[in-house]
Amino acid sequence: MKIKTFGMAVLLLAGASGAQAQSFDVSDIRVEGLQRVSAASVFNAFPVSANDQVSESELAAAARQLFETGLFEDVSLAREGDVLVIQVVERPTIAQLNISGNDQISDDDLREGLTQAGLAEGQVLQLSTLEEMERELEGLYQSQGRYSAGIETSVEEIDEGRVRVDIEINEGEVAKIRQINIVGNNAFDDETLLDIFELEDRPGFLFGWFSSDEYSREALAGDIERLRSYYLDRGYVNFEVTSTQVSIGADKSEIFITLNVDEGSQYRVGDVRFTGDLEIGEQQARDLLTIERGEIFSRQELNASTEALRKRLGAEGFAFADVRGIPEVASDGETVDLVIAVEPGRRAYVRRIEFVGNTTTDDEVLRREMIQMEGAPASTDSITQSRQRLERLGFFSQVEVDTEQVPGEPDKLDVTYNVEEQPSGSISASIGFSQSAGVIYGASLSQNNFLGTGNRVNIGAQRSDTFTSINFGFTDPYWTLDGISRGYNVFYRETDYEDSDISTYSTDAYGAGINFGYPISELSRLNFGASAEDLTVKTYFDTASEIRRYVQDEGDSAQALKLNANWTRNNLNRGIMPTSGNYQRLSVETGAPGSDTQYYKFSARAQQLFALSDAWSLKFTGDLGYADSLGSNDPYPFYENFYAGGLGSVRGFTSNTLGQRTTPSREGGRDRTLGGNVLVEGSAAVLFPLPFVENQNSLQASLFLDAGNTFLTSCYDVLDEDASRQRCDSGVDLGNLRYSAGLGLSWLTPVGPLTFAVAEPLNEESGDDTQFFQFSLGQSF
Repeated sequence: MKIKTFGMAVLLLAGASGAQAQSFDVSDIRVEGLQRVSAASVFNAFPVSANDQVSESELAAAARQLFETGLFEDVSLAREGDVLVIQVVERPTIAQLNISGNDQISDDDLREGLTQAGLAEGQVLQLSTLEEMERELEGLYQSQGRYSAGIETSVEEIDEGRVRVDIEINEGEVAKIRQINIVGNNAFDDETLLDIFELEDRPGFLFGWFSSDEYSREALAGDIERLRSYYLDRGYVNFEVTSTQVSIGADKSEIFITLNVDEGSQYRVGDVRFTGDLEIGEQQARDLLTIERGEIFSRQELNASTEALRKRLGAEGFAFADVRGIPEVASDGETVDLVIAVEPGRRAYVRRIEFVGNTTTDDEVLRREMIQMEGAPASTDSITQSRQRLERLGFFSQVEVDTEQVPGEPDKLDVTYNVEEQPSGSISASIGFSQSAGVIYGASLSQNNFLGTGNRVNIGAQRSDTFTSINFGFTDPYWTLDGISRGYNVFYRETDYEDSDISTYSTDAYGAGINFGYPISELSRLNFGASAEDLTVKTYFDTASEIRRYVQDEGDSAQALKLNANWTRNNLNRGIMPTSGNYQRLSVETGAPGSDTQYYKFSARAQQLFALSDAWSLKFTGDLGYADSLGSNDPYPFYENFYAGGLGSVRGFTSNTLGQRTTPSREGGRDRTLGGNVLVEGSAAVLFPLPFVENQNSLQASLFLDAGNTFLTSCYDVLDEDASRQRCDSGVDLGNLRYSAGLGLSWLTPVGPLTFAVAEPLNEESGDDTQFFQFSLGQSF
């Protein structure tokens, strides 16, 4: 039977008049030429079925629709009696896809983008898609300023129906900005305006390598916005960049930028009025504004004013308040009237407060820190203060808060605190060696969030050649619901420094104590405590003369009831390794009447951190202490003195070695110092981020300058036979402060903060003990 072929004839006939069109009844459809594509795919895309009556124009449209699937290079139709024959030539599939020459864009990112475009191994190759990919990829590189970038593709047949696609990329170099011109500026010169830009002209061959002279569209857009803000903050309300021309040099390596600007006139602030519902008194609202009548208009100040008003409304429960500042040029042509449009919306209430991320810490521990309550009006201040309280706990490396409006209830919102837990203590079992203490072995647990309850527990036992120490402490920060804390501790310490090169006396002490804390404000707290202690001092033949005389006069044992109180104010942004805020602590301790040792001891500590940016901070710390005997001529007990030197004090000097020198025994004792009843310490540091560290909250580096020492307001008596050898200068002489500088690093490890310091003393004197490298596990500074 003769086959009547349609092919291109069908397409041509589709444009002919309806009178010439022929039609026939399709009894069956047969597909020829399929290799990988299924017949079902063809029938699904071909809109003609068996038993349909179709015209040639309808067949042409059907063939076109099948071709548009992209599966075939050619589609033709033929007729064999009443049987319609679809003849296809399949497009080849991509067996291999090779990419080369790309550095700025990774292989994974490129392949992901190509896959989304339909170019991937196993996919049907469409040359139009490949050509479009070339254009888009070149455009992507050009947006980075790489105008010389080129993309070359090649397709090679591997075997029948399968091809290899090679994409070779020449990324080129980023075009350098040769010149930036601003045209139309009169109020400010070119140098002033170009200083605002991040992009720079290349200043020359020698210094051009250090300038930001690589062009990108995004950087130019940012600079234009900075230029606009500069003018708007200086009263030029109608300023605009009328046109931007970016010209490319012949070799596509140089860029010339020209900005045409219209400065307009400078305006001052005229009337300031409010529209809408303020919800607070107008005078209160005006007090929040930082922009006033008669001043040069500043968009920055206007935004700051509206933001302050929005926060104030948020504190009143209007969490979704909309406050907009609208400048309107006045009829005098010299001033702008400011319209503060306020839409407070409905007062919002908190439906639910939830916590996410606290896998260890109980919800109750977080919930008791909340200032914002469920069911109460939503206050942005209370929500923020609650987040800050969570941060100060020291249990979390990061706390973020999300507020979300309840669907269908515009006056309600849910608050979610997302926390990221961090180690809040340390646990260790160790064995080590110290030159002063010999072999050290022991175990300790220090946990500020014991088993997720928020309670603080300290348990420790250590033993070495020179000391034995056992202690236990427990504090419940919420002994009562209103935040009164209660804690207690017991301890036993036995020391024997006869073989030590730091000291040649020992003390044995045991005791117990109890303390209570009371919150007096959001940031401040009072603590009171009492402890009983029994202490025995042991001396040796080489003990310092001051200690031997003290024991001779006062006895070798003392029982004391110690009373203490302190006030703290904590406004730091984090409990561990803060970067902003301040902290103050005032403490007093006294030996109660009836104790063998009656004394008083004052100390003060202050810390201030200034955030310079998200990652840089300045940190200042100061410590002062003063102590003396109480109500008698007895000397102040030397074992209660302040000590200086080491981590947390003056780094670079050995711990507890700074201060007035003792008078060594005639047998050659090695005592260094008894400390002093006066302490003066200070530190200044720059906190900075470390490169290549993803979580900066767990690692803090600093450059520091430390200063400090201890002093005696009166010298201790020595044995009569040593009186001629005593060299003691009493009094506070700040000229004797020791200084050091160095680099510190605190790392929050899974077992607690690990702190390192390398420091160089700046004014060490003969007899000072120095240490270039120091470290500590369990506390950060």
